[in-house]
Amino acid sequence: MDTTIAAISTNTLGVGAINIVRVSGKDAIEIVSKIFTNKNFLNAESHTIHYGFIKDGENIIDEVLVMLMRSPKTYTKEDVVEINCHGGSITANKILELLYVKGAVPAEPGEFTKRAFLNGRINLLEAESIEDLLEAKNENARKMAINGVSGKTTKLIQDLREKMVSLLANIEVNIDYPEYIDELQITKENITPVLTEIKEALEKIVKESENSKKIKNGINVAIIGRPNVGKSSLLNALLEEDKAIVTDISGTTRDIVEGSITYKGIDLNFIDTAGIRETKDIVEKIGVEKSKKIQEQADITILVLNNNEEVTEDDQKLLEKIENQKGIIFINKTDLSSKLEKIETSKKIIYGSTLKNKGLEELKEEILQTFSLEDMSYKDLTFLFNTRQISLAKEALQNINHVISENQKDVPVDMLAIDIRDAWENLGKIIGEAYEEELVDNIFKRFCLGK
Repeated sequence: MDTTIAAISTNTLGVGAINIVRVSGKDAIEIVSKIFTNKNFLNAESHTIHYGFIKDGENIIDEVLVMLMRSPKTYTKEDVVEINCHGGSITANKILELLYVKGAVPAEPGEFTKRAFLNGRINLLEAESIEDLLEAKNENARKMAINGVSGKTTKLIQDLREKMVSLLANIEVNIDYPEYIDELQITKENITPVLTEIKEALEKIVKESENSKKIKNGINVAIIGRPNVGKSSLLNALLEEDKAIVTDISGTTRDIVEGSITYKGIDLNFIDTAGIRETKDIVEKIGVEKSKKIQEQADITILVLNNNEEVTEDDQKLLEKIENQKGIIFINKTDLSSKLEKIETSKKIIYGSTLKNKGLEELKEEILQTFSLEDMSYKDLTFLFNTRQISLAKEALQNINHVISENQKDVPVDMLAIDIRDAWENLGKIIGEAYEEELVDNIFKRFCLGK
């Protein structure tokens, strides 16, 4: 990290009032001083703002405000300079070009945050939380990300690691210094409560973190059923817009149609599929196969049945299929006379009418209840939130479960220490106490340029 990096940190896709060009590294202040007209800037105090012009030789490029922040009290813990110039991409890019000429190098995506991590300013979990904060699509996702950035989730992990360290320390003392009778003697009886406490905490983290992915990315909801039962009408009613084409002709929907809403802070991503039935039409058959694949991949399925028709063979096959999945049955067209016999199913049945907008609120509520998300807005959203973190938490839980199992078999405590240490290391990988360079590179490549 001997280089000084520079990049535009604001969105240059549109025209705005200002753009910010960020520079970080040991030569940041000197490089900027070569193109900035304010003579007091080079020796100014940290965390001060300076007025002047950016010049290319005698040519004025822009009138700017420049913020100077000296190491170590900066985002990267290096010297950082932020040039506030006028909006639009032309001016910002010209300033960036001058900085490169004077010795800075282009920043890679996420490199400012990567340097913050490598310099000890933030840990890996906090770094990933910053990415999630930038990409948050709803209020709950923002709350969850800010808890990661502020260190609340880190403390959750650190507290568990401290309990494991305390346990390991007592085990080591018992093994290496048995003559110290004042130390706690580790036995099957006194180790069990601590292990149980750690196990329960990890189980809670894993369970709630699985749902956190749905807070972050939303719930993918497949709307399925045979043709002409009202799937597209249901999508349009839920979205409150005419997203899908609706006709009385069976098989109108040949491809998937998608749309999202935010309900009680959770994104619901609805996917309208082609009607599922036996068909010889080649194009329709492709749509049917795609519908079946989407049903397999969705978080939950809404099976739409027509209240005005008897259950068909195609309906029955879909009813059997949904029994093995998370699903809800929506009986549509209750504004018409019923010809539908009693349905044998373990799934929740909601009666409604897309024409009359009936049953839609109950349907959305049931989706949240299926994932225990109906009151997420009122919970402390201190969870892990990506596959890497959750996988490591699951590995730590497996380690602890193995320790508990072995302890019940009266395995010597020095053997138990191996799995406890593995659990401790797995939790350490979540916050970056232990990491592989390639992993870190891949994480920060996902960040936007300038962050």
